[in-house]
Amino acid sequence: MDHITGAWRRTAAGAGLLRPDGSVASTIFAEMTALATATGGINLGQGFPDEDGPREVLEAAREAISAGANQYPPGLGLLELREAIGEHQRRFYGLDVDPATQVVVTAGATEALASALLALVDGPDDEVVVFEPYYDSYAACVALAGATLRTVPLRWPGFQPDLDELAAVVNDRTRVILVNDPHNPTGAVFERDVLEEIVRLAHAHDAVILTDEVYEHLTFDVPHTPIATLPGAWERTLTISSGGKTFRTTGWKIGWISGPTDLLTAVLTVKQYLTYTNGSAFQPAIAVGLRLPDAFFAGIADDMKRKSGILGAGLRAAGLAVSAPRGSYFTVADASSLGAVDAADFCRGPLAEAGVVGIPITAFTTPERRGEYATLIRFAACKRTEVLDEAAARLAALAR
Repeated sequence: MDHITGAWRRTAAGAGLLRPDGSVASTIFAEMTALATATGGINLGQGFPDEDGPREVLEAAREAISAGANQYPPGLGLLELREAIGEHQRRFYGLDVDPATQVVVTAGATEALASALLALVDGPDDEVVVFEPYYDSYAACVALAGATLRTVPLRWPGFQPDLDELAAVVNDRTRVILVNDPHNPTGAVFERDVLEEIVRLAHAHDAVILTDEVYEHLTFDVPHTPIATLPGAWERTLTISSGGKTFRTTGWKIGWISGPTDLLTAVLTVKQYLTYTNGSAFQPAIAVGLRLPDAFFAGIADDMKRKSGILGAGLRAAGLAVSAPRGSYFTVADASSLGAVDAADFCRGPLAEAGVVGIPITAFTTPERRGEYATLIRFAACKRTEVLDEAAARLAALAR
């Protein structure tokens, strides 16, 4: 049966889940969630909110269900949502996107990512460049596509890539440069010169830029700049986003990918044989969300900045060194300031005993670079204020 196990083994290996004996391990996310459940710990490991999204969006989903939107929507996604996505891109970024040919609705950003990688790369001679640490599905999807993963390190505490290192990694075998900005797990927002260098390198080596921008409306005192808006970028950039983070509806799994028609056609060719389509009642609801007034979008960024501040203050008071995030749900802390040499052991031991759960950053790295991130932990601030206050109080036990 070895001839039919290649894909799942590649995927498990890419995700860092393949044990030496060939079996598949559970993810650190599952382990830490189970630990929180078993101990009554506050789960700041997984990045999902514990509050519902805006009333208008939730009500729109209820109305759609009542109106009979319970069967397959079109494979491209409902035109109503595709039009709202086009309006959103023009309203916030000045991008003209044709809803008819340049937008595809997907089952979350993750399906958009998987579809794009399966469409654009073809075997181990093709390389995909990502910034490390990276969202865990990136390596798994690259492995599933059979391509070779190449990484550019983001280093504590600022997590901005070194441009010389970036230029040394991108080469003529690079088919895709995968950019996550704002960045999970570090909370970094890339500087303009980084984005410009990515565009330059993509042109120099004829690569496609694939951007994951799901935290686009959750930046703190810095604007979000889609790479597609930079000179020369649009024609070789596919932009991914979703409604889950913006509207606190992560379980709905409504995402989208937009870009030039020729690139999007390749992605759709793959996507139509994955989920085909999804979320018929949730799609019009996300369209309502994308058309909410500017005050809503400014408000969610301010709210996340405030919550990140509460979390950061609690971590610092506990004696942890903290990298102040500029966006996303996440804050990274360094446990070496408390004598830790391995963040995973620290999460299972002193942190769990204090009643808080985080995720070691090594869950987001290649085996070769895990030593560089060995003492770093990711915490999620997307929880109610009272939960974060309680987490801060529990973290104080670490300082005793």
